[in-house]
Amino acid sequence: MSARLPPFLRRLRGPPRPPGPPLRLRAPCRASSSGGGGGCGGGEGLLGQRRLRDAQVGSSRGQGSQAPPARHSLVREVIRNSKEVLSLLQEKNPTFKPVLAIIQAGDDNLMQEINQNLAEEAGLNITHICLPPDSSEAEIIDEILKINEDARVHGLALQISESSFSHKVLNALKPEKDVDGVTDINLGRLVRGDAHECYVSPVARAVIELLEKSGVNLDGKKILVIGAHGSLEAALQCLFQRRGSMTMSSQWNTPQLQSKLHEADIVVLGSPKPEEIPLSWIQPGTTVLNCSHDFLSGKLGGGSLGAHFNGLIAEDDVSLLAAALRIQNMVSSGRRWLREQQHARWRLHCLKLQPLSPVPSDLEISRAQTPKAVDVLAKEIGLLADEIEVYGKSKAKVRLSLLERLKDQADGKYVLVAGITPTPLGEGKSTVTVGLVQALTAHLNINSFACLRQPSQGPTFGVKGGAAGGGYAQVIPMEEFNLHLTGDIHAITAANNLLAAAIDTRILHENTQTNKALYNRLVPLVNGVREFSSIQLARLKKLGINKTDPNALTEEEIGKFSRLNIDPSTITWQRVLDTNDRFLRKITIGQAPTEKGYSRQAQFDIAVASEIMAVLALTDSLEDMKERLGRMVVASDKSGQPVTAEDLGVTGALTVLMKDAIKPNLMQTLEGTPVFVHAGPFANIAHGNSSVLADKIALKLVGQEGFVVTEAGFGADIGMEKFFNIKCRASGLVPNAVVLVATVRALKMHGGGPSVTAGVPLKKEYTEENIQLVADGCCNLQKQIQIAQLFGVPVIVALNVFKTDTRAEIDLVCELARRAGAFDAVPCYHWAVGGKGSVELARAVRDAANKGSRFRFLYDVQLPIVEKIRTIAQTVYGAKDIELSPEAQSKIDRYTQQGFGNLPICMAKTHLSLSHQPDKKGVPRDFILPISDVRASIGAGFIYPLVGTMSTMPGLPTRPCFYDIDLDTDTEQVKGLF
Repeated sequence: MSARLPPFLRRLRGPPRPPGPPLRLRAPCRASSSGGGGGCGGGEGLLGQRRLRDAQVGSSRGQGSQAPPARHSLVREVIRNSKEVLSLLQEKNPTFKPVLAIIQAGDDNLMQEINQNLAEEAGLNITHICLPPDSSEAEIIDEILKINEDARVHGLALQISESSFSHKVLNALKPEKDVDGVTDINLGRLVRGDAHECYVSPVARAVIELLEKSGVNLDGKKILVIGAHGSLEAALQCLFQRRGSMTMSSQWNTPQLQSKLHEADIVVLGSPKPEEIPLSWIQPGTTVLNCSHDFLSGKLGGGSLGAHFNGLIAEDDVSLLAAALRIQNMVSSGRRWLREQQHARWRLHCLKLQPLSPVPSDLEISRAQTPKAVDVLAKEIGLLADEIEVYGKSKAKVRLSLLERLKDQADGKYVLVAGITPTPLGEGKSTVTVGLVQALTAHLNINSFACLRQPSQGPTFGVKGGAAGGGYAQVIPMEEFNLHLTGDIHAITAANNLLAAAIDTRILHENTQTNKALYNRLVPLVNGVREFSSIQLARLKKLGINKTDPNALTEEEIGKFSRLNIDPSTITWQRVLDTNDRFLRKITIGQAPTEKGYSRQAQFDIAVASEIMAVLALTDSLEDMKERLGRMVVASDKSGQPVTAEDLGVTGALTVLMKDAIKPNLMQTLEGTPVFVHAGPFANIAHGNSSVLADKIALKLVGQEGFVVTEAGFGADIGMEKFFNIKCRASGLVPNAVVLVATVRALKMHGGGPSVTAGVPLKKEYTEENIQLVADGCCNLQKQIQIAQLFGVPVIVALNVFKTDTRAEIDLVCELARRAGAFDAVPCYHWAVGGKGSVELARAVRDAANKGSRFRFLYDVQLPIVEKIRTIAQTVYGAKDIELSPEAQSKIDRYTQQGFGNLPICMAKTHLSLSHQPDKKGVPRDFILPISDVRASIGAGFIYPLVGTMSTMPGLPTRPCFYDIDLDTDTEQVKGLF
């Protein structure tokens, strides 16, 4: 085929490329074929198919003449410039090499080789997707859509017949990959004068370049474009008009064609000339530029072209230069792609609030605000189109590929929102978190992201209600936030219960089958072949059996492989459900006769108490999640060794169920600022923080000067301590500041006020001014400030103001907080007015974060388990000492022996007191902290001691929230959520 190339292109081709072929998504077209499409008119693609035949070239240019060297030098110059630009890009991005994909319907392999040679010379990769010449519109569009979504490809061109260039086909291309400039968006930008923001047709540009390089002055010239269609016609008209030319367009069958040809100074042929149109219609001295390879087919009639025309720029010149200009567009595409990979300044359009007084219900406020489309929000904060998966109009999952794209981007500031020891009503940490980011972004123009936990549906229908914030500081739509979201908790439920079923099923089958029968079912004969699965090979390796042939195992090895010998009394893995159901706290399973007498006592936990939720919250990649899921210990065998999900062979299936749940969920606040809602581990038996991945992605997106504000469950003694010692240890992230949320209501409770009960009206002590109760209760606030200071992080107290709080109470709290060592203390009014009410808090957080953090962990994980528990109890809670039950001591000894002694500690304790007794308010002293049991979440990566009795399945109250929840069947709007 190389022999058919013009000498110029053979020289340009240079020495053979080194080993390592360019990326090819399909097999190349057959080199032996000839013919094929690629017309110039309808859409362009590679436009005219270059057919260089010496006799025809001679007849068109004069006997023995060659293509003008000046025109070949123009191609060389374009390729050289493209190569230089690409080299500069690759200096900073050594592995970057743009890929051009060409969808070709037909077998013009000469044009294919020309494209290949030019691409190689410039340093690009190129791939041809070859379709049959009679491919349908749907087949072509299907290939286009595949390339659109292929992140490896940076540009796409079409080399198909003119009849295939339908509007649907052209506009199926992504405009950012449309290096031929055929989509409506690229053409529209060109017509509007935004050529620097679009791709311009390489053929149209080649026409202009060749005319200008031939010395033709286009200003004032009459241009006739004949036989061009669609994008080529529009691009030619626009480019000529920009140069002062008067442009006419005509088709070959136009009745006035002869008179138009007589008037034209320059004629551009966009499609083959019909035989019935005589050459004599073109006036001598007219410059003719040909975009149609059929013009050189030998059917031009008698006479020399040079005798008729002042100059003929033939199709081979146009198509060769167009191919080079397409390469130039590809380099521009690559440059844009690289620019998009970098962190981009946000162009966030914030939503306006119109706060009402009195403040309506949370649901009414949420419904009164129309959220931005989530894809619009994603674009505003620098997410690329292929980095989000949209769920409806207002939610999207964000793909983890973003972390690779922004790996060199510096992180923003990292802020934790924690709280004092709360009342059973909660003190508004989520509301403060949302109000703070609304203030930072909507009012101070600072990039910020809120990272919140996904709430369990159990409390939503129980007594607590939702967790989207409240008042004018909410995540919207709040009903979608609180119900289902994108199904992450359902995925956790499915994965958790699959593992639970696998445990009991394995015990049943081991109890009822011989080693041989068990082995034959675990490694069945399929189509005469017996093979181990990948996870079974891993188990063989763990057992020290270095065999891969199932028929080669000895009887002893078959027994070791087939039997896990789970001790039912050691099973710690429970089934879960995302509903408050007290009657599932203790159950008996296996009572049906089909279970052959195997029954045992078990229980259900609330879904967010599953270790899989904790794994989701602490993982940093799919690979890491799979490893953590496999490490989860579900029981011990009869010799005391741990049995894991990997041993049960279920790791891969669990990962499949969780593959979408690992992606953070993007939503927005009432003021249109971004929020990640991801993971929601129980804050007592787990660490109670949103996901590491959400935080990491948000820290990249906000940029170096931005802020990520995340929330820890319960009081600072629980949620904040676990955030620092567990989450920060897992993520490697360093916090810059802590916001400690307090309320006058909670401080009065700690100062000796009457008990606070959910669902019961507050006593008058809480609704009337009482300076003494506030002053006495600030001891708890002071203690929580001291706990934060243990970790070397500056503390800002956010006083979440209620309408019954008085100025004297507010001023007192702020003054005592500053005296206790807080960097600042600020009253916040976001619940009533939105971000505007937390601007002072935002300024204080900005100043504290810029001051710098001297973050440190509380303990060394290499300490013995008992010493780590004692450190937390004495240093954080203020206990005199700890007391281990025999069961707890036995578990500690077992976990230490099994090699789990170096894990961090996750204390499972009441959140209503610094001690283990919920009714002990303020700052209890000189108490002994009883450790009743110790359990392990090996996959998540922590040991959790139980302080007293800890329920993992909430119950419903006498009057649950579901009495007020309803659906308007006409509008499908939810009612009654709060």
